[in-house]
Formats: sequence, C-alpha cells, structure tokens
Amino acid sequence: MDNDKPIEELSYKEGSIELERIVRSLEAGDLELEEALERYERASRLLKSLRARLADAEQKVSVLMAANEAELEALPTELSAPKSAFIDEE
Repeated sequence: MDNDKPIEELSYKEGSIELERIVRSLEAGDLELEEALERYERASRLLKSLRARLADAEQKVSVLMAANEAELEALPTELSAPKSAFIDEE
C-alpha cells in the first residue's frame, strides 16, 4: 500500500485499488487500534476524493453529450446517417 503518496497524486484507479485494500484490511479485523484508525481516516479521504473526481467526470460527460446533441440537431437532415447500414447491402 502506498500510504506515503498524497491522495491528489493518485490516479482514480490507484485510489480505488488502495481504498479496496484498506477496506479489506479493516474487515479482516487484525489491525491494532491506532493502525485501524489511520487506515480508516485515509480511506475516508480517498473516498471523498474519488467521489469528487467521479462527479467531475460525470459533469464533463454531460456537458460533452449536450454539446454533441446540439451539434447534431443543427446539422441539415440530408447529412444525417443513412436509414440502412452498409453492412445490410452484402
């Protein structure tokens, strides 16, 4: 586990993996109280960071989808996709 690396420097995947490891170690129940508290605090910070990143990514996707929909609606109908796929012409 890379507890020394600041949470902000972890990728989303790295943070998720670390959080999973912390949860498993806490569930095992064999940690000393101090170690369990430290890991719980780190897990809480990781979870907060991951949730914020996910919310930010969802917002970006929503904005991009809205922009794409607006662009598609602005296209003339003769430029829209064909009614049948080319693969059906075999």
